[in-house]
Amino acid sequence: MDDQQLRSGAGNPDWMSGLPEELLDVPLWNLAIPGSHDSMSFCLDVSSPVLRSESCLLRVLDRLCPCWTRPCVYRWATTQQSVLSDQCDLGIRFLDLRIARKPAGGSKLFFAHGIYTLTTVKDALEELATWLDTHPKEIVILCCSHFSSLTQEDHTHLVDFILRLYGNKLCSSQESPTLRSCWSRGQQVIVSYDNQQMALHHPELWAEIPYWYADSTDPKKVVAYLEEQKRRGRPAGFYVSGLNLTENVPYVLLHPHQNMRKITMKALSLLLGWAGEQRPGPEQGGVNIVCCDFVGVQQFCSLVIGLNYKLLGGALSSRSIVLRSD
Repeated sequence: MDDQQLRSGAGNPDWMSGLPEELLDVPLWNLAIPGSHDSMSFCLDVSSPVLRSESCLLRVLDRLCPCWTRPCVYRWATTQQSVLSDQCDLGIRFLDLRIARKPAGGSKLFFAHGIYTLTTVKDALEELATWLDTHPKEIVILCCSHFSSLTQEDHTHLVDFILRLYGNKLCSSQESPTLRSCWSRGQQVIVSYDNQQMALHHPELWAEIPYWYADSTDPKKVVAYLEEQKRRGRPAGFYVSGLNLTENVPYVLLHPHQNMRKITMKALSLLLGWAGEQRPGPEQGGVNIVCCDFVGVQQFCSLVIGLNYKLLGGALSSRSIVLRSD
């Protein structure tokens, strides 16, 4: 898969509102939903230090030789290329938001993947709120996690900000959301918050969403892992099948001329081939959220969206084939 297959066109900005009537009462965790892995990694700050939560070896290397370590982490930690609104225009409806407090960053919160982002949490979530206002029938799942170096006070301020910003657009964790039920209430945002104490105290927050990933740079091992997880049975609610590859420090040191983008592009044909064979739904092997790196590959979002037509049968199900050929 080469650069000609990387397009940032309009994509699928309103695909949920265009689904057939037969799918409007299906619980969202039984639909196929495209997601982006490490959604904010498009704006990593190459001058920032390595996260405290990273391995001891990486932190030592960062102290000894930051001019080498940080650009290297940047190359491997960058997994997306588009701002959130552009990702949503492509069809992404699950955003993987890894939040962190930056050293000497004051009270502002940022995102992180190995190193910290330039964009703040406040600015990113406000950008998303603006996008939602112009796409009133689209529903986005925000997965807030990691929370590197956050204090309890940080959590309190962050949750208060989310509740104020999205207000009545938030879907309660006490509900079983469908497209029709969300539209009837004007709900557009589901927030998964990976801090049990905060989630328990706020019904607007959902518990952690399980994320299946293989922790490997080998796409064949990724597929084998996902197949094994399917055989064990899917979770009852939302869950993620991760098509993303995962490197470690030894792998990076042994492959100085590689980066995450190169190995992902090489693996995408196999990974998307697996995705195209899947079917959503409540059955044991039914997929729900499917996450990928570099979602600007137009085929990814259209392919995952097209899986929903397999729930219909008959002539309408042929749309999944049309979408996969984009």
